[in-house]
Amino acid sequence: MLYEKAGSFLSPAKNTAVIKFNRVDALNAINDQFIQDLVAALDEAEKDPEIRSVVLASAHDKVFCTGADLKMAQGLLGKPDEVKELVAQGQQAIDKIATLSKPVIAAIHGLCLGGGTEIALACDIRIADEEAKIGTPEVSLGLIPAWGGCMRLPRIIGLGKAMELILTGGQITAQEALEINLVSKVTSVEELMSQAMWYGAKLGGNAPIALKYAKKATHMAFEEDYEDNLEFEVEAAVECFKTNDLAEGISAIFEKRRGKFTGE
Repeated sequence: MLYEKAGSFLSPAKNTAVIKFNRVDALNAINDQFIQDLVAALDEAEKDPEIRSVVLASAHDKVFCTGADLKMAQGLLGKPDEVKELVAQGQQAIDKIATLSKPVIAAIHGLCLGGGTEIALACDIRIADEEAKIGTPEVSLGLIPAWGGCMRLPRIIGLGKAMELILTGGQITAQEALEINLVSKVTSVEELMSQAMWYGAKLGGNAPIALKYAKKATHMAFEEDYEDNLEFEVEAAVECFKTNDLAEGISAIFEKRRGKFTGE
């Protein structure tokens, strides 16, 4: 993984963590080291009080992530205990994206397949460039999208289209992904990272405590009981009213300026 703290044209403050997959010689295929490095990078971003948002991208010029390393998978044939451990580790790593207290943006360039698609699905916002191809080819190999893909894809695009993508094992273009709401925006290749950083700065300019609770509450819409969700929203709102950020946000509205949030 490549890790840096960066700013954007919206904000010179380096408060966005940019994590780039850098297993270039293997087309960013996911092995156990990739999983460990991804978790370490996400932990670093989570613990850094200066970081307000995270962008996941690729150092490869034609690939976002091609999914599980097939050489590694071949070595696991007939070893169910090792398979179980690796799948669980992959699920936990990708779920860390979804449960991170800070918003995560996927900047998808080139091929995004299998586990790469599952990584993107766990992000809060997905943007892609015009060269992106997104797919879930697992069934064509004899696998399933077991790192959360079978759960997250229908929640994002609906059951019918998710079934089509998963059961055919096919790929779609960036424009097709936009049409089914799998991605929020399609850009030129040249503009992909600047657009991702724009999102990073835009989200990072909001109140971080409120962002954390809003992200969790929105995820709960698919994960918890209806009444429990409403109860959490009440509790989260109470916590927000305890913050200096809310007082600052209200003052900024009255004073016709942008709020300056500190996460307190």
